[in-house]
Amino acid sequence: MMSRLKDLTGQRFGRLTVLQREGQSKNGNAKWLCKCDCGNLRVVDGYGLRTGQTVSCGCYRREQARKNILNKPVLTQNIGNWHILEKTWHPTSEDLRANNRSGITGVSYDRNQKRWVARLFFHGRYVLNTMYDRKESAIQARKDAEERYLKVK
Repeated sequence: MMSRLKDLTGQRFGRLTVLQREGQSKNGNAKWLCKCDCGNLRVVDGYGLRTGQTVSCGCYRREQARKNILNKPVLTQNIGNWHILEKTWHPTSEDLRANNRSGITGVSYDRNQKRWVARLFFHGRYVLNTMYDRKESAIQARKDAEERYLKVK
């Protein structure tokens, strides 16, 4: 049994006013072109509109996040202070997590490839992400990368 499409044109949902139907999403829900009170146009899922999950183009969430940050003194005292990011912790090969099976942080076994992988994520990117046939080679690559990037001896 198919449900009948409810025409939402002209209706308001939070900050959004529905302008017209914009087709159908992959899950079968109708998509609607809406204009936000801030002036942005967004195509949104009709189910999200009707259930209150979608109330703006994203501007409401940004406003709330900003208010939350500004109302927390611990956060506001560090706004613009990038020096605190220098203390970011990068785990070394000896800092093991509870689910580590290789015995070395950043070294794991890829069952699909049947090879060892050495990884090091540093300053928002992988500086090491290489596969090796031998575990010892992966461990050595990880330790070499730590010396180079983390200044660990």
